[in-house]
Amino acid sequence: MRINSHKLDYFSVGDELVSSVGRGICVLVGISRDDTPTDMEFMVRKILNLRLFDDENGKRWNKSVMDKDLEVLCVSQFTLYSILKGNKPDFHLSMGGEDSEIFYKEFYKQMQKTYKPDKIKDGVFGAMMQVNIQNDGPVTITLESPQNNASFCFRSFNFEERNRIIILYKKNCGIIMSF
Repeated sequence: MRINSHKLDYFSVGDELVSSVGRGICVLVGISRDDTPTDMEFMVRKILNLRLFDDENGKRWNKSVMDKDLEVLCVSQFTLYSILKGNKPDFHLSMGGEDSEIFYKEFYKQMQKTYKPDKIKDGVFGAMMQVNIQNDGPVTITLESPQNNASFCFRSFNFEERNRIIILYKKNCGIIMSF
C-alpha cells in the first residue's frame, strides 16, 4: 500500500459536498495488486499514530490525530501506483477495480474500528471528484507498506534548508516530508 498523507486545516470532496473534515489529515490511499491484510494493518497503525502535530508546548512533530482528537479523510487513489511508459501513465501495479474496492472498504472499516468512527470520513470510491485540500505547512508524508519497503538504500537529510527530508527505499518507494 502507498499512502499520501496531508496535514490539513480543511478538506472537502465534490462540487456537491460528499465529505469534509476540519483540522486533521487527508489520506490518499493507493492499493497495489500485491497488497495483503498485513499491509493494511500496518498502514492503519502508521496513519493514526503519525506524529504531524505540535504538542501543547509547541513542540513540533509530537502528536498524532488520535492524540489531538482530530479527523481523517480517506480517498482512494489508484494513480499512486502509476508508472510512466514514455509520457503516458500506466496503472498495472494498482489492484484491479473490483478487488481494490473491497480492499479499500475493509481499510476504511479498520480505520474506523481502530480510532473513532465519527472522526473517519471518506470520498466516493471510483468516482471522479473535485478534491479541495487546504494543506497546513504544507506537510505531505508518503508512506509505503513494509512488503514494498524491505530495506534502505539511501538516506539524505537536508537540515540546512529545513524544508525537506527525503528517505528513499528500494523499489522506487519513499517517504517524503516537506515542511
